[in-house]
Amino acid sequence: MRTLTELAERITVLSARDQPSPLLPGLKVSRDGIARDTVSLTRPMLAIVAQGAKRTMSADRVYDYHAGQYLISTMDLPATGHITEASPTRPFLGVGVPLDESIIAQLALETGPVTPIDDTEAGMVVADADEELIDAVVRLLRLLDHPREFAVLGAGVEREIHWRLMNGPHAALVRKIGISDSRVSIVRRAARWIIDHYDRTIRIADVADHVGVSEATLNRHFRAITAMSPLQYQKQIRLGRARVQLMNAPDDIAGVGHSVGYDSPSQFNREYRRRYGVPPGQDAVRLQGTVNYETV
Repeated sequence: MRTLTELAERITVLSARDQPSPLLPGLKVSRDGIARDTVSLTRPMLAIVAQGAKRTMSADRVYDYHAGQYLISTMDLPATGHITEASPTRPFLGVGVPLDESIIAQLALETGPVTPIDDTEAGMVVADADEELIDAVVRLLRLLDHPREFAVLGAGVEREIHWRLMNGPHAALVRKIGISDSRVSIVRRAARWIIDHYDRTIRIADVADHVGVSEATLNRHFRAITAMSPLQYQKQIRLGRARVQLMNAPDDIAGVGHSVGYDSPSQFNREYRRRYGVPPGQDAVRLQGTVNYETV
């Protein structure tokens, strides 16, 4: 696939730059020459692999995708992953393009409803990328080298990418990102509220009030989309943030635990070990040089 080869070339060029392009906030490029773990809080995003392969895990759900495939994340989800195919001579190459719910909503209004191909409701899905979708992403990345052209053409290419996803294998799910009262949108708003209050004690009733549904409805929707309860989601956010902080403060286990909302060091140690298989101090040593923080 010629466009996949060019996508790999564009990712390689962009990954060599010191700073991400200010023209497209939220764009993520990944180039890694070794198989390693990744830790992330995903956003609504299209992540395409141009070379290599990766496994992403959220709660008890596992998503494997490789060159020529993409993963869609419909909301903020705590995820861990492992680059499963990479080498110094043939590195893993991936790009994450942010998805905009307002673009999806506008396109849905302009085009009207369609017969859903797939009614899956999940936080993430994987599918094969067709030539047209990859070509649109390549054209968007090309425009980053031409700011004047990006100002005129960039929005149109972004709309095209969203449109192709809205008519792809997971069309129904993508369209729900732009529907304010869909289960996906309700859970996404609840998740954002939890993220904003992740280091505090929260009440499910407060989250439910914020998104305008009952506690029972919130719990049911949340489990269907994320495979977690809201409180389990908060715990994973806390532990994921703690793991990132341990990279910079491996000797301050109690301080890290307290900063993410744990008043009890023993509870922090216990829950961290349950989540990652080892105590935080031991994991902090292991993390040095072995974990990359990416979105795709």
